[in-house]
Amino acid sequence: MRLSTKGRYGVTAMMDLAIHDNAGPVTLADISQCQGISLSYLEQLFSKLRKHKLVDGVRGPGGGYRLARPAEEISIAEIISAVDEKVDVTRCNHEGNCQDGVRCLTHELWEELSERLFNFLSGITLAQFANRPGIHELAIQRDNINGRFILARRQQEVLQQQRRAS
Repeated sequence: MRLSTKGRYGVTAMMDLAIHDNAGPVTLADISQCQGISLSYLEQLFSKLRKHKLVDGVRGPGGGYRLARPAEEISIAEIISAVDEKVDVTRCNHEGNCQDGVRCLTHELWEELSERLFNFLSGITLAQFANRPGIHELAIQRDNINGRFILARRQQEVLQQQRRAS
């Protein structure tokens, strides 16, 4: 099974929003620059993410995008589905016509794998992934490399507060 760029980039962009959520709205230009995703591609993805009520747009100076719900309530599978990606390893898109119009010998195996993969991704939230060890440090490093100093500084403050609270 291969996840296309739609799914990968959708998850990456949403991770960027989740990590920087405390710093305010994030522009697509910032995400594009820091994550190496084309701005026009991000615009297409965010149109779909907005339709599925995963992000909210903030207009005006200092505008950009924010998560529409807390990161704890958004699963990776939900993001992948929102950008029209399917978690399916069957050759027939669950139709059962894999081999010359009939079900192949291994259809049930691939169907079960698809289901388990979807359930696995459904069980991981943006917050869980964003809070993995090293993720915040990596985000700060990428922000600094790409000139996103204000967000990097705010993110460092949040990280220090989290460490003090632990």
